[in-house]
Amino acid sequence: MLWIKAWHIIFMVTWFAGLFYLPRLFVYHAQTEDSTGSARFKIMERKLFFGIMTPGAVLTIVFGMWLWQGYGISGGWLHAKLTLVAILIAYHLYCGKLLFDFKHDRNRHGHVFYRWLNEFPVLLLAGVVILVVVKPF
Repeated sequence: MLWIKAWHIIFMVTWFAGLFYLPRLFVYHAQTEDSTGSARFKIMERKLFFGIMTPGAVLTIVFGMWLWQGYGISGGWLHAKLTLVAILIAYHLYCGKLLFDFKHDRNRHGHVFYRWLNEFPVLLLAGVVILVVVKPF
């Protein structure tokens, strides 16, 4: 089971790397005014979302469920963690929607919006780590 836990953590770090970086790319993309720069950001965003973030998310969830079943984990902290994971999945999907909007040149937000959006996964990560390590309830 320790190998499963290690893989869960590795893919969680991979997923969060994308969750932190994609909105930062959106900041720069929203500031870009030339078509060459915009095309470059579209490629970077697509590769990050589909090549790193989404596989990281799927494998994080797969190994997390495996751990849950293998250890028979339960408790209030787990329910809170799973709620935060559900919010992370929704955030991930929302980033995918924003990616789709940029792809079709339909971005409706400025760079300041994306700067704030970039902070959201930090709060969720802090919550998940505290719940898993401290198990406050």
